[in-house]
Amino acid sequence: MKELIEVIAKALVDNPDEVVVTEKETDRAIVVELKVAPTDMGKVIGKQGRIAKSIRSGVTAADSKEDKMVIVDILDENE
Repeated sequence: MKELIEVIAKALVDNPDEVVVTEKETDRAIVVELKVAPTDMGKVIGKQGRIAKSIRSGVTAADSKEDKMVIVDILDENE
């Protein structure tokens, strides 16, 4: 999942070198954290969160074989 989100995010932003994706696994979920440059936050979130929803939907569809829930967190620079 980490690689999929990284490819999608790098295609959307102006500063692909600043895209950082980390993956944490818990008992019931896989948490994928996405950090981008502050100037690229709007490109990853989109109007009314549409792009963020699309990223989350795509990841959920791609990972439907897993028994664990996949959570995609988009972090700002302060997190």
